[in-house]
Amino acid sequence: MTPTVTESLSRLYRLHAAGIKFGLETERALLERLGHPEQGLGIIHVAGTNGKGSVCSMLEAVLRRSGLKTGLYTSPHLIRFNERIRINGRCISDETLAALISRVDEQARGATARPGGQEVTFFEFATALAFEFFKQEHVDIVVLETGMGGRLDATNVITPLISVITGVSLEHTDYLGKDLQSIAAEKGGIIKPGRPVVIGPLAEETLPVIQRLAQERQARLIQARDVVSVKRKSQNLDGQQVSVESDSTSYGGLRCPLIGRHQLENMGIAVAALEVLRDECGLRVAPRAVKEGLEIVRWPGRCQVLSKEPVTLLDGAHNPEGAHILSQVLHELVKGQPVGLVAGLCADKDLAGFLRALAGRIRRVWAVPLRTERSLPPAAMAAQAKVVGCPVTTSSVPDALREAAAWATANRGAVCIAGSLYLAGEVLELNGQTESLFD
Repeated sequence: MTPTVTESLSRLYRLHAAGIKFGLETERALLERLGHPEQGLGIIHVAGTNGKGSVCSMLEAVLRRSGLKTGLYTSPHLIRFNERIRINGRCISDETLAALISRVDEQARGATARPGGQEVTFFEFATALAFEFFKQEHVDIVVLETGMGGRLDATNVITPLISVITGVSLEHTDYLGKDLQSIAAEKGGIIKPGRPVVIGPLAEETLPVIQRLAQERQARLIQARDVVSVKRKSQNLDGQQVSVESDSTSYGGLRCPLIGRHQLENMGIAVAALEVLRDECGLRVAPRAVKEGLEIVRWPGRCQVLSKEPVTLLDGAHNPEGAHILSQVLHELVKGQPVGLVAGLCADKDLAGFLRALAGRIRRVWAVPLRTERSLPPAAMAAQAKVVGCPVTTSSVPDALREAAAWATANRGAVCIAGSLYLAGEVLELNGQTESLFD
């Protein structure tokens, strides 16, 4: 009897016990047993601390509007595993997913049983499954987001058409290194010999690291801000009106549904990458497709407006840089209004840095638990919140949402929900979005 998707996913989630493992040997062994489905795929490989998911979604939307059959692999998911693997914007079906888990599982067990073999991790399994699906469906182009880092990330078994690095900041220091230069070297590990690399704005400490890696590998380096200009004309809760110009093409005005000044940089990175794909890889990317793609792009849980009365903003920011970006968005959209923060973070995150970045914007905090064993206890979060001078309440997620909305209504304020994509997914479920956010 064919297993259901729930049964199949149970097997997959059990692989979390294998933890996080850096290295490519196990992934390569699994892909070899599957017949190397990653080979022959045209791939755009995207790494970065923040912004890589937005850039991936922009690239996919434009390439789809260009008439190409697109594959998109991102992580984590918000509600359903299926969100991680999409073709032409549609999530993999339950039936197909169950069948592929069965196929990949058989080969994963074989890879583990080989002499010196190690248990396949959750992310290694999911990555191999995505490659198998994209090969099976004969996609034209794959947009592939790294998981953590880049150099030893399971996705880094491929030779891409181009590499993209959105930015570098401190994250996952236990795995990637204790300083920005070390983390930049890990992100820069996706740069491949002779393949162009497009980068977003990088700090003085990190740009030389990426430049050195590109030079060593004879990979042409394109700084997006040098070749593409994105200027905002206006912004409201429904999106932002922008104009996009590059050294070679005028794309004119368009309305992007993603809000926040940081999305202007992400658009610039995406357009620069698309022009490289057009000029150096021969892909059909017309100016009209760029405009139409950026106007239909969707990326839930990232500066997403859930309500206008009171204004309620949902974001997956979980590190100081992400919180700083979120603070800027709040300043732009609800300037002068008191903001109540519903926050839940994983225990390994920089809570103090996260709160400091938002402290000037928020008046109240509701500390909530996450639906994961990695959750920071709300009481621990409450202690830190008091340090930055915010009144704080510990609560369940549903109660916090109700209390925050009532507080914002009474004080003519706004609600911000942030700290983790685990929290974003739970809130979207409570908001009634139990099915895929993309189909």
